[in-house]
Formats: sequence, structure tokens, C-alpha cells
Amino acid sequence: MNKIILILITAFMVTLISPRLLIAEEAEQKKDTEKDNKIPSHVLNISKENTYPNSTKDEVILEPSELVEELIKESDHDIENPDLIKMLNETSLRPSPIAIGYRGMVYMGHWALSYKSSETNVNWEYQKINTNQLNNLDGDTQKSMSYNQQEEKHVKGGLTAKIDSPDQIKKMMLLSSKENMKLPLSFNTVVGKDTKKDNSYGIPVKKMGYLDAFAPAVSEKGQVTFGEVYLELKGSNKKIVVKNVTKQGIGAWIPIQDHVSFSFKLK
Repeated sequence: MNKIILILITAFMVTLISPRLLIAEEAEQKKDTEKDNKIPSHVLNISKENTYPNSTKDEVILEPSELVEELIKESDHDIENPDLIKMLNETSLRPSPIAIGYRGMVYMGHWALSYKSSETNVNWEYQKINTNQLNNLDGDTQKSMSYNQQEEKHVKGGLTAKIDSPDQIKKMMLLSSKENMKLPLSFNTVVGKDTKKDNSYGIPVKKMGYLDAFAPAVSEKGQVTFGEVYLELKGSNKKIVVKNVTKQGIGAWIPIQDHVSFSFKLK
């Protein structure tokens, strides 16, 4: 009897503790994401100073029609691909009241259905884009230097592996990264020649100063779900059916637009 009571008490305690542990774990993950999302002091925004006007147009988030949204909700698999949603929106899906007894399956193609993020991090020194230097070896007073972009630099991201429907997957990964990081992200960004910033660095006498500039980027990792999409027709009713579902891991580098990370050294 004592053993039974002990087991019941233990089970009760586990049911109390487990939700708290889960909440604590989620809070810790949110804290880590917020920490990664915080822009360090050595990373500066150059959106106003950049001599190359990067596009600030956000990715279009296509809303499914009322009927398509209903079909997606009833599907056994998540469907997030904007291109697939657009095609479904443009497909004639209006139920016909005289379609009694009609049955059929319409093949809509093999699609990347959704992307689920597992890890989002920032590399603040993703790609070196510039070096300024100042010689004060023979000087008798301290000098100062600032950032001045010597050449126009194009910074490109991309997927880390070959995968079907890469453009569609890049769209989904970009939307997911923007949601996680709240940063201006783009797979292509440019820093224009003669872009300058009033960040001043002192060069003591008998020293050489080197100011390196880097373009930061987000490292996005997760899993893509693929499947064959069908429209199942039964009389006036329609249903999305997904068959032959597969999953594939994928990663991507996505540059942060109009931000530069600086590293200053003396020699």
C-alpha cells in the first residue's frame, strides 16, 4: 500500500513539474533568440549613408482565399508555400450544386509544402567588404580614422545544399528568418562605393590603424516538407490531399541589409 501511495505521489509531482519545465525551456529559448537578435555596438546601420539604394520592399505575404484557407486547415499537412497558395487561389474551386455523384482526383504537382526552422543565428562577420588603414608611424600627435567604403560590394546569400524548388524554399526561409530575428534580411544586398560613417577611431603615435568592415548574415537551418498535392473531388465537396510526403534538412545564409560590422586593430 505504501509503495502504491508513493507511486501516485510521484506521478502527481511529475504532472506538476513537467509543464513548468516546458515553460522554462520555452522562456530560455526565447531569451536566447532575443539575445542573438540584439545588434552589438560594433555593428552600425548604414541605411541612410549607403550610396547604393537597396530595395526595402518586404516579401509579399500572400493571403489564401476564404475557400483555400478552409482547405488548408483541413489538410493533414501544413501548407505554407506562397507559390502553392497563389496557384490554389487562381484555381477554380467553386463547388457546383449540380455535381452530385461526381468523383475525381486532380494532380496539382509535387510541391515544397512548408519550412520549419530549427536554428537561427547571426554571423556578424559573414563577409569582409572593406579595409581602411591609416599610418601614424612617423606622426607626433594622435590621428583618427573613419569608415569609407573603397569599392562597391555585392553580398549574396543562398542555400547551403542542392534541393528541389530552391526559389520557393528561399522565400519560406526568408519569411521564417524575418519572423525570428526582426532584422532587414535579403538574399542579395549591396554596399555602395564611398559609403561613409562617422565612427571615429584613434591612432596613437608610432602605430598603424586598420579598420575592417564586414557584412553580417543570418544562418538559418531547418526542415522542408515535400509532397504530391491533389484536389479530391466528391460531388460538390473539395479536399486537399497530400501523398508521398518526404522531409529534407536545409540551411541558408541570408545577409542583413544595410548593416556593417567593424573591427579595429592597431599594429
